[in-house]
Amino acid sequence: MDIDPDDVFRDDDDPEDEFHQERDATKEMLVYLVDASPKMFSTTFPSEDQKDVSHFQIAVRSIAQSLKTQIINRSYDEVAICFFNTREKKNLQDLNGVYVFNVPEREDLDRPTARLIKEFDRIEESFDKQIGSKYGILPGTRDNSLYNAFWAAQAILRKGSAKTADKRILLFTNEDDPFGNMKGVTKMDMMRTTLQRAKDAQDLGILIELLPLSRPDEDFNMSTFYAELLGLEGNDLAEFKALIGERFEDMKDQLRKRIFRKRKVRRINFIIAGGISIELNTYALVRPTNPGAITWLDSVTNLPIKAERSFFCSDTGALLQEPPKLFQTYKNENIMFSANELSEIKRVSTGHLRLLGFKPLSCLKDYHNLRPSTFVFPSDEEVIGSTCIFIALHRSMLRLKRFAVAFYGSSTHPQLVALVAQDEIVSTSGQIEPPGMHMIYLPYSDDIRPVEELHTDTNPMAPRATEDQIKSASLLVKRVDLKNFSVCQFANPALQRHYAVLQALALDEDEMPDTKDETLPDEEGLARPGIVKALEEFKLSVYGENFEEENDLMNNEKTSEASKKRKAIAENATKEYANYDWLDLADNGKLKELTVVELKYYLTRHNLPVTGKKEALISRILTHMGK
Repeated sequence: MDIDPDDVFRDDDDPEDEFHQERDATKEMLVYLVDASPKMFSTTFPSEDQKDVSHFQIAVRSIAQSLKTQIINRSYDEVAICFFNTREKKNLQDLNGVYVFNVPEREDLDRPTARLIKEFDRIEESFDKQIGSKYGILPGTRDNSLYNAFWAAQAILRKGSAKTADKRILLFTNEDDPFGNMKGVTKMDMMRTTLQRAKDAQDLGILIELLPLSRPDEDFNMSTFYAELLGLEGNDLAEFKALIGERFEDMKDQLRKRIFRKRKVRRINFIIAGGISIELNTYALVRPTNPGAITWLDSVTNLPIKAERSFFCSDTGALLQEPPKLFQTYKNENIMFSANELSEIKRVSTGHLRLLGFKPLSCLKDYHNLRPSTFVFPSDEEVIGSTCIFIALHRSMLRLKRFAVAFYGSSTHPQLVALVAQDEIVSTSGQIEPPGMHMIYLPYSDDIRPVEELHTDTNPMAPRATEDQIKSASLLVKRVDLKNFSVCQFANPALQRHYAVLQALALDEDEMPDTKDETLPDEEGLARPGIVKALEEFKLSVYGENFEEENDLMNNEKTSEASKKRKAIAENATKEYANYDWLDLADNGKLKELTVVELKYYLTRHNLPVTGKKEALISRILTHMGK
């Protein structure tokens, strides 16, 4: 399914909002580089089902899960899977110890497909027979499988420009010293050439990232080799070491974060004052997830259908080669407009962000935030000095507790926005929140309804809560309050079901993956004695002691009234039923001449369902008659 990237950050009520982005600019090319040395198979770790799994299985299963997620969320990204330290070789350069995994009718670097996912899901069973594991760096040889792996990955990523696509290599290994078997000058030479090969790839705009797998008996030592390869030192190296254990514990989650990094949505100019303008990148932090766009297919070839529109002259019936011209009648004369002229007339602004002033943070209310905000961060790519000016503005706003009011000239929905500075939040494991600004879209006056007082002092008979009722309600709310609540904790069950069905169809799975509905009430938690007691006290304070008895009495009365009504309808239908010759009407095809009310006389008389349109009612009657 071809998912339009323009739909990723689009609001339902604004089909062409400011989160416009080009497909090529957001494409990512990623190579999974997996170590297949015997040590990856011999090192085991207990999994969720208490069965020991090897580091190779952890890496492969994480990649398989990521491919299933990626084909839904970022289907236009391109991926390649490459193993090194292998017995067999398969790559463009015919290098030893490197095997590029792929399926027929697909390039080495291409979009993920259902067939690729199906074949890769079975890689654990066929790996030893088809590919095999072998140390690629042995004493007495000059062959260097890690060097070959970087060379092959760089060749795979040769297509496309670094300006229009992000290129990355994601490396899985549990060997912190890939040249441990070598000694002396040979080892130093291999390390030097491998580091130079990695640097050459980085100079071409290819980012190399490492997902280290620690062995149970010892931690992954970054300082041995990979710290220099990744360019980590000082605080960066300390933070990376602190995250090694966390990455290993939840490899799938960490891999998902690595794949779906925050990518800039759009670059905008921030006009401050006196001709000073800086460059900002915008990021969409939270957006609703919608099912992919529907693709219409030809019923015979099963290929996507391309819609084309043609205009014909109403007088001659000839095909119009030129696009139709638009006009506006003014003083009995048709004023012609071209499509470009009409577009310029509709353009309210050029799309820049213009600073208007500052206000205290107390002036910004919660109800001003009508839609998800956008995170902005400076960029020096085109305007040098943007970061310096942004930092000065950011620090002043934090110190003075002010937010900036600006005009955002979106092409479709220009409006005032509030720029709220956010300070950096760090912990021992790294950065939690980055420094920057949140752009909050302020409402127009028509977007805010006046406060409507439900109970005013002019109505003394209106019921009001007592102190006891307020106290019991407060205790109940405290009991059921969710600690550290976040909207990201809950997945949309309807979307999860939708994608589970698509996955089962695409991969020919016999069973559909289980989808857990996390929005259902926590019955076990609500049954705790403290919550039950608080709930009973609240009901007692609001409804009184005899509420349940009165409620049962009211339900009985409602049931009795409903029974009487149904009985009256049945008696009337029986009476009216006798006025028609139903067999004659059915034989002569005159049932369609009766009204829906008349048809329901027959259905009610024979205790048949009475729902549906007129055609459905007639069909039900004929079926009951055996015709």
